[in-house]
Amino acid sequence: MFAFLSVLLLYLFHPVFGVFQKLYCSISESCECDFKPNIRDLEWDLYKNVYGQHLAQDIVSEEVAKFLKNKNPDRPLVLSFHGSSGTGKTMVSSMMGNHLYGSAMSSPYVHQFVPTLHFPLPDRVKQYREELKRWVQGNLTECARSVFLFDDMEKMPPGLIDVLEPFLGPSHVVFRTNYRKAIYVFIGTTGEEVINRATLEIRQTGQEREDIKLDDLQEAIAQAVYNSSLSRRLLHSSVIQQKLITRFVPFLPLSRRHVERCVRSQLCQRGSCGRTDVVRAVGEDMLYTPAQGQYFSRTGCKAVPAKINLFL
Repeated sequence: MFAFLSVLLLYLFHPVFGVFQKLYCSISESCECDFKPNIRDLEWDLYKNVYGQHLAQDIVSEEVAKFLKNKNPDRPLVLSFHGSSGTGKTMVSSMMGNHLYGSAMSSPYVHQFVPTLHFPLPDRVKQYREELKRWVQGNLTECARSVFLFDDMEKMPPGLIDVLEPFLGPSHVVFRTNYRKAIYVFIGTTGEEVINRATLEIRQTGQEREDIKLDDLQEAIAQAVYNSSLSRRLLHSSVIQQKLITRFVPFLPLSRRHVERCVRSQLCQRGSCGRTDVVRAVGEDMLYTPAQGQYFSRTGCKAVPAKINLFL
C-alpha cells in the first residue's frame, strides 16, 4: 500500500518527482529503481574501449538509444552479434548491462547464459526448454526491463533457443508485465567467413577497414544466418523466418594495431602503461591471417592476457 501511494504521489506532484522517487527507491527493490540507463556513458565506453569495431559501435549505440526512447515499444530489442572469436562481442554485451543498470552486470535483472555451463547435456533439451521458458517468463513478470545475454550460440543444444520465439515478437503477452521492454542479445560466430572475406577484400584494394559500410555486410550476414544449417538448429525457422532479429551486428577481424591497443589497455589496468616492449612482443607473437599479407589476428584479443603474462 505504501509503495502504491508513493507511486501515486509521483504523478500528482510532478515538481517533487525526484524527491519521492528517491524515497520510493530507498525502500523498494523494484527493477525500475535499478534501471538507470546512461546512453552517453555507453557510447563513450564503446568508442574508447572497443577497438576496430566502428560498425558495432554505431549500431549498438543507435539501437539501444532508439529503443529506450520509446516508452511503449511494439517488440523487444533483439540484437544478434556475429564475428570471429576475440573481436569484442561479449565485451560489448557486458557494456550494455553495465550502463543500463545501477548495479551493472551484477544486477539481478541481467541474465547471462553460457551453453557449456547452463545447458551442457544435449540429451536434456526438453528439460532445458521448459526451464528456459519458465526462467524468461518468470523474470519478465518480475522485471519488464530484463536483459538476456546468450553467449556461444553455436554451442547451444539444437532446438533450445526457439522456445524464446513467443517472447521476441509483437503478439505474445506475459502476465502483469510489458515483455516488449526486454532486450535480448545473441552472440555467435555464424557469418564470420562472410565478414572476414569482405574485410579482407576491402583491405586488399588498399582501402582502410574503417571504410567498410554496414550496407556492405548486412544483407550478406542475414543470408549467411538464414541459410546456415547451424542457424536453423539454433534459432529455428520461427525466429529467423519471422525476422524477429532487430539488427545483425558484424564484428570485424582485428589487425595487429588493434591487438596492440588491447595489450596497452590491459597493461594500464595492471599499472604497467609504459611497457612498450611488452606491447611490441605480444603483437609480434600473435598469429595472423591470411598467410600472404598477415592482415588479421586469428584470435583477435582473446589470447592477449595469457601473452602478457608470458612477456611481463
